[in-house]
Amino acid sequence: MKAKAVVFTDRLKVAVQAVDLPEPKNDEVVIDVAYSWISIGTESSFFRGDRIGGERLRKESDPLPFPHVPGYQKVGTIRSVGAAVTGLAVGDRVFASISWVSNMFFKAAGHVSPAVTPANQVWKLPIEADPIDYAGLVLTQVGYNCGSRPTVHSGDLAIVIGDGLVGQWTAQTLRHSGARVIVLGRHNERLQFLPRGIERINTKETPLQEALQQNNGISIVVDTVGDMQTVRNIQPFMKRNSHLVSAGFLADTGLVDIQSFREQEITLHAPSGWTKDRMDQTLDGIRQGWLQVSNLITHRYPVDQAEEAWNTILKKEQPCLGVILEW
Repeated sequence: MKAKAVVFTDRLKVAVQAVDLPEPKNDEVVIDVAYSWISIGTESSFFRGDRIGGERLRKESDPLPFPHVPGYQKVGTIRSVGAAVTGLAVGDRVFASISWVSNMFFKAAGHVSPAVTPANQVWKLPIEADPIDYAGLVLTQVGYNCGSRPTVHSGDLAIVIGDGLVGQWTAQTLRHSGARVIVLGRHNERLQFLPRGIERINTKETPLQEALQQNNGISIVVDTVGDMQTVRNIQPFMKRNSHLVSAGFLADTGLVDIQSFREQEITLHAPSGWTKDRMDQTLDGIRQGWLQVSNLITHRYPVDQAEEAWNTILKKEQPCLGVILEW
């Protein structure tokens, strides 16, 4: 079985080409993709050859992870269903995460159509939904997960480090739970996307210590970018029994002083990945409208222009948040 896919052929080299797919199993579905969402941070680290899989850095002795089909999120319409699949039918509009490819460094793939996907990695979309709102559902779930991990009391001060997509959705989730939310970012072009009611501080313009002096008594800190130095700078301003959520990729710099956490009784949360329950809750948040998605899409490209999409991402001459490939 053949499909079209975005392929990282080597370090910083991308092509759109035909790939081989395994034959669908009884517990799998085949999906014609409409949109796939580029996860800029994660996919860029694989594009550079920095990672070998999961959260592990590639060592010099490891093989380069090429070629492979990047990504892990897309929406489309079901073309066929396996005999053992229940609850899904041909014609359903769905979100899908990991799909399968053959003869690649990684078996799992994202930007591929048609997509052979396990039924347990497929979510049916609401009938009235605009599918593009759900195209980044895994990444949206990361933000939802970060924002829902800590206990939130009305009026609690929450600091979110990072103005990217995960930071945006974390801030929305904390605000929905009743927190007073401040996002620390470095890009006014991204900070402007935050909904009304969420405060924003550009740390290039306002020194962090100055901002913290004005906002003492912090109950929640969420690091979405892997910036332990900023976490350490904020820690003295955190209340007793506060929460730290760490979601950014820290590689080999993610060292924490547990004893200092104990002295303040700080709870550390280290979320990763996705689960059915969290995906269901995230999908419901999008459906209800308090998780805002499509307004964060800054770039859309036909899939055949995937190389141009990646040039835009890597050059950083334009502010990128949501980057969509249209199939």
